[in-house]
Amino acid sequence: MKFHSHAHFEIYYFHGGKANYLIGDKIFVLSPGDLILMNGMTLHCPNVDMNVPYQRTIVHFEPAFLKPFAEMPFSVHLLQPFYELKNHRIHLQGSQRAEVEAMLERMCRLSLEEGGLSRDRLIVSFLDLLVLVYELCQSSNTASAFPSDKERHAQNIIDFVEDHYQEDLHLEQLEDRLHLNKYYLSKLFKEVTGVTIFDYVYHKRINQAKIHFLLDKDLTVTDVCYKVGFKHPSHFTRMFKSRVGCTPDQYRKQTVST
Repeated sequence: MKFHSHAHFEIYYFHGGKANYLIGDKIFVLSPGDLILMNGMTLHCPNVDMNVPYQRTIVHFEPAFLKPFAEMPFSVHLLQPFYELKNHRIHLQGSQRAEVEAMLERMCRLSLEEGGLSRDRLIVSFLDLLVLVYELCQSSNTASAFPSDKERHAQNIIDFVEDHYQEDLHLEQLEDRLHLNKYYLSKLFKEVTGVTIFDYVYHKRINQAKIHFLLDKDLTVTDVCYKVGFKHPSHFTRMFKSRVGCTPDQYRKQTVST
């Protein structure tokens, strides 16, 4: 699966299988019962072992969807976990896991039914899920120990890229920093994340460029190109179009008009 990002928020629940999830600068080795809250603009990409049956449930929603409910007498801010915790994993067990799975199953069923009442029940079920998520975040089990040296090395590579993606990167730098052969590092990173090291670097740079276009509307395309680590505007344009589907200039014009 490819890296992607989006403006909406995401609730991802892992029922079973064998998978790692790369979200921003973190690798999560998934276990059945893992619930992940995502700020969609953060790059994310699951790496799934297709030899093992894989099951997950995903809920996407726009934060603006909750605006009509903002005046309702909730005792909590339902989106607080998404804004404050951003990309957060909770491992559920026992009754908590059963309750979340029952909620998701009900929402899936209601989403397939026709009629206004089914839609109303779906909205109420979704609000109930958000209230439960808020409660779970107050005392969540977020331990994320890596079960192998490979995951630890892959995380170290990501940490290095996050700190240096604006620079001219070479595998030799990683080799010197981690004291491991560059070919071994390339192989283990692909094995753990499902993408190559430089795929990750380019996706990181492109995603940061998209954020600059959204937030720094006075910057030119060339400004953004150099700011995110590309050395040549033509290379930036080619890589951006291959991943986003339009040129940086077209994307920038779209953001200015919104």
